Amino acid sequence: MFHDTALARAAKAADPRPVSAVSTGCGLAGLGGLFLWVAIARYYGMDGPYAALVNIAACALPMVLWAVLVDKVHRRASTGIDWSTPKPWRETLDVSLTKLAGLWATWAGIALIYGTGRFYWSNQWGGFPFAMACFGVAAPLLLVGSIPYVLWIDRRLVAPKDGAWALGAWLMGLDEPIDREALYNHLRSWGVKAFFLAFMLAVVPPGFAGFIHGNVVEVLHNPVALANWLIGFMFVIDCAFATAGYILTFRPLDSHIRSANPFAAAWMAALICYPPFTLMAENGPLDYHPGTYGSDGWSVWFAGHPVVLVAIGTVLVGLTAIYAWATVAFGFRFSNLTHRGILTHGPYAFSRHPAYLSKNLFWWISTVPVLTTGSWLDAVRATILLGVVSGVYYWRAKTEERYLGMDPTYRDYSEWIERNGLVPRFFAWVGGKRTVRV
Repeated sequence: MFHDTALARAAKAADPRPVSAVSTGCGLAGLGGLFLWVAIARYYGMDGPYAALVNIAACALPMVLWAVLVDKVHRRASTGIDWSTPKPWRETLDVSLTKLAGLWATWAGIALIYGTGRFYWSNQWGGFPFAMACFGVAAPLLLVGSIPYVLWIDRRLVAPKDGAWALGAWLMGLDEPIDREALYNHLRSWGVKAFFLAFMLAVVPPGFAGFIHGNVVEVLHNPVALANWLIGFMFVIDCAFATAGYILTFRPLDSHIRSANPFAAAWMAALICYPPFTLMAENGPLDYHPGTYGSDGWSVWFAGHPVVLVAIGTVLVGLTAIYAWATVAFGFRFSNLTHRGILTHGPYAFSRHPAYLSKNLFWWISTVPVLTTGSWLDAVRATILLGVVSGVYYWRAKTEERYLGMDPTYRDYSEWIERNGLVPRFFAWVGGKRTVRV
């Protein structure tokens, strides 16, 4: 046994895991701040939307401090910043003013979309009106704050003429060459941020309130209630980290968006999973819930069997914990459809797509689509439709791999995990394939 362990260690040393863009300590620091605030909020009964926003801040601030003071992320070459030789402000003033014009035009376009889209002002899709209220408060602060920030950062950027500058130069008709790809990437990046940040701010308050309302005494006497309460807490963690990620896109933190996915298929695969485009929503073409009890199916079909309920509840909590862990691993870099550094640690040391895998397993186990409240045809439909939903997430995973595969760092990680990752090796074993270690 000792010999086998030594061989395993030797193999691991000979094939080391690629370095992750985010440290484990960063995510743990965020968890610590989140746990502290949640404890305070539960003790004082603070369950309102502003307490939920404080939860995001309590998660984000420790991560920023860890990243700067411990990981020294602001010193990385990938920030594109040269701290040692700031340029005279007169040299970069014209660039900064042009960039501000492009940035403000981008924000004006986003505001127009928010104002035009009726669903952003309706509670039909959740708390979007709350998100719009948050943006209304933040807008003048961002407008004023962007001036000193851009003037300051441009003096230190190695290449200050980025996508925002390109848009400003195009709008102002400047007689200078414009990098169109940088311009398109700027628009895609802000499109991602505008779409998903609004969604996150809409779902954060109700999830936070639901966990704060939980009665510990009651849930400890009911395995189903306990499982659902803990699952709710996993989503509180996930949403706090994800929202912080969409907010903190700054070069000094090395958390800026390197690029946004340029492939239409990737955008289609992602957007159909979120409102208002959700195909899996109630009455949507991929709604697999009719004929089932939905995510409560496991608790209904196995009612009266406490041992089974405890076992399934434990599995569901574990799967949701993996899902939340996958978001925590990003630190403050989480966002869909973007490249903000390659992760190789946490659950990404076991699978390329731990969040998608755990989420889909959760749906299959919790819904139990093969059991039906109606006819056998309902069960067939629910099973097929849930299979299609899982296929959508497989499609999303493949579009992400195609995009990230343009980065040699991701290709190195992908090859490493194919040789060493628990999930790829399991599927290779199931398929009778031999995994070669190097």
